[in-house]
Amino acid sequence: MITGSVSFLGYEMRVKTSRVIVAMSGGVDSAVAAARLHTEGHEVVGVTLHLWDYPDEGAPGGHGRCCAPEDQYDARRTADLLGFAHYTFDRRELFEQTVVAPFVDAYLAGQTPSPCTACNRGVKLGELFKIADRLGASFVATGHYARIERDDAGTPWLARGRDGSKDQSYFLYATPPEQLARLVFPLGESTKAEVRAEAVTRALPGATKGESQELCFVGAGKGAYVDFVQKRADQARIRPGAIVDDLGRVVGDHEGVHRFTVGQRKGLGVALGTPAFVTRIDATSGDVHLGPEDRLLAGGAELDDLVLARDVALPLRARVRIRYRHEGVLGHVVAAAGERRASVRFDAPARAVTEGQIAVLYDGDRVLGGGRIARGIARADGAVVVPSAP
Repeated sequence: MITGSVSFLGYEMRVKTSRVIVAMSGGVDSAVAAARLHTEGHEVVGVTLHLWDYPDEGAPGGHGRCCAPEDQYDARRTADLLGFAHYTFDRRELFEQTVVAPFVDAYLAGQTPSPCTACNRGVKLGELFKIADRLGASFVATGHYARIERDDAGTPWLARGRDGSKDQSYFLYATPPEQLARLVFPLGESTKAEVRAEAVTRALPGATKGESQELCFVGAGKGAYVDFVQKRADQARIRPGAIVDDLGRVVGDHEGVHRFTVGQRKGLGVALGTPAFVTRIDATSGDVHLGPEDRLLAGGAELDDLVLARDVALPLRARVRIRYRHEGVLGHVVAAAGERRASVRFDAPARAVTEGQIAVLYDGDRVLGGGRIARGIARADGAVVVPSAP
């Protein structure tokens, strides 16, 4: 037991112990995060959450690079190399209930979910803090590219990572303040190139392995999401229907709304002679509506399941990211009728506001909060339809 002041990447903190749990997926990022903390002299304990059982590497579709069996092995090899303890905890049932089943349900309802935000919010962080408490650790560290900043009173708030191309603060928008106070992001000030180079220099296991490109529980390749939902869905819930053009004419049919997402252009199964995009999905009727690209433009969004940082209140102005790779659009956010609901009006139209995705609110680098997109709002000039079903 160590009592006193310890430093996490330059930040002085008063703690009862310097023991820190490091979430280790077996990838490069978490390995370097653990190595940095170990080098600083902290008592590191590596923790891997076993979330999913994967097909054999050679099986059709394979899997994404995240927590696969060989990655769990690499996490343990890293711990052995650096000389700290490592444990794996089975959380497959929780992951199935919290992430996988809602993912399937959302696609069957004509929505496009954000499973990585659900995983961080409902599985990873909560379980890591429970394990930290069991093991007597004061802090939890992850390999996310995000930062924890503090105001003059020492209150923590979530901020974007310095590497804009890798920033992962979007996925952490709902992290409660009591967790932020104990979270450490050793990579927050680094670029991916710097982290990769450090892994090679340290000769960490898997230092040159590829990046994770797909969801960890969905196979790679064309049509993987559709195949995954098709295999796991209650067949009675699959909703086939008509493909309808911008004039309301039926131009084809399809085998299920889970095969489409708002903004999609390829793989529509019809050819209209001009570029066409999915503008709306009606899971009740099964109709998938197509139209020109300008029909995707929306003037705002209705949000539910809203989570705001502790000192943030509505109304406010923010930069709103309506999906992970979206650079964001400025807008006004006001309270809406109902609990934990808000309405966002964009300064300029945004493309493909998609039901089920997460809108995250920013003030500069600071994360103010976010919520699930319940529906898009038509532009004020009335020139476009609402791009997602109510």
